[in-house]
Amino acid sequence: MPVRVPLTAVACAVSLAVTLFARPGDPPAVAQASRPPITGVAGMAIRTKDMPAARRFYSTIIGLDEAFPAHNPTGGASFVTFKINERQYVSVVPDLASETDSRLLYVSFETADARALRTYLAGRGVAVPATVDPDPDGNLSFLVKDPEGQAVQFIQFLPGSLHGRNRGKFLSSRRLSQEALHVGYRIRDAAVVDTFYKDILDFRLMWKGGSTDTQFRWISMVVPEGTQWLEYMVDTGTPSPRTLGIWNHLAFGTLDQPGVAKEVLARGYTGPATPKIGRDGRWLMDLADPDLTRVEFMVRKPVQTPCCSVLVDPADK
Repeated sequence: MPVRVPLTAVACAVSLAVTLFARPGDPPAVAQASRPPITGVAGMAIRTKDMPAARRFYSTIIGLDEAFPAHNPTGGASFVTFKINERQYVSVVPDLASETDSRLLYVSFETADARALRTYLAGRGVAVPATVDPDPDGNLSFLVKDPEGQAVQFIQFLPGSLHGRNRGKFLSSRRLSQEALHVGYRIRDAAVVDTFYKDILDFRLMWKGGSTDTQFRWISMVVPEGTQWLEYMVDTGTPSPRTLGIWNHLAFGTLDQPGVAKEVLARGYTGPATPKIGRDGRWLMDLADPDLTRVEFMVRKPVQTPCCSVLVDPADK
């Protein structure tokens, strides 16, 4: 009579065989990797042609402390960093050479294990660096490209890093917000970009809408283990620098939209600062930095029923 071996034992034996006989980087071994947590938005890296003007905007107007020079993984000059909180930064580099160049270098997400995430992405066919070693700031980070070529950073903040050593510092009492709710950038085809964020990384839909009820040009995708999100800004045309700056943006959370509007004007902001209710039913207000990158302030809780689709906010759970 044949001996029945429990399926769990078979699975363990197969897993052990893969571990023992696979060489580093072999596809079968990599494919067994599970995705480590992706916990939130770490910020965005942008370019400016005028660093003094960028400083006035992010420090004087928005109220973020300028923290410390930080490593630029794209290979250019060091970043000037503006600290939102211990885990979120606006990183600015003064290398915008042409008015037609994109201001956005990359968006950044925090992960609990950068090395394991690199291995996981490799197993899913994403081009990744050969290794993830501590970067010059002392964190574990790496860049990949989304399916349309936009750079995306994943970072694991380490206690002994430049960021960790400055914990508790550069947290201005003048900050108009203490959290970036989301980052957004221009994409061309949501289905294509979904193959990366939704199918591989498990980002999940929070809301989608547009200027009409059947037009889905703004698509909010929440990080898998957090409450912050990425906003796809769908545009199939050739946007002007001003329009591209509207698509590529950073959104801060607030509970006092009129107060923020009054304060930015008092601090010298010369553009419009007009709160309004968006199509998602939330209060929001759009500002622009000197290089046309949009900076949004948003009250997260809707005050009206959202258009276009149901809004499923993980912060409500």
